[in-house]
Amino acid sequence: MKKIGRQCTTFQFSSHAVQRMYERGISKKDTITAVKNGEIITEYPDDSPYPSYLLLARVNRRPIHVLLALDLKDHICYIITVYEPDPKIWSDDFKTRRPQ
Repeated sequence: MKKIGRQCTTFQFSSHAVQRMYERGISKKDTITAVKNGEIITEYPDDSPYPSYLLLARVNRRPIHVLLALDLKDHICYIITVYEPDPKIWSDDFKTRRPQ
């Protein structure tokens, strides 16, 4: 399982992420835990200005997806959004989308 959080020394949260975390009852601490322990389920290497990743982690048994961009040069994780995956959209393991 490939981890990305170990490459992050700084975490910067977009205003969108902070708003969504507040609405969804997900703390910054839980988000950082998810990044540090999460598994990459989707990679977007061509995103600009940095490659981005969708991570899955379980924090206090709660599944959480974190979308982040990673600045490898400066080791900054830019948190784009955070949410609890919807079981109607995601498979039982929350790693793949269900067919539409």
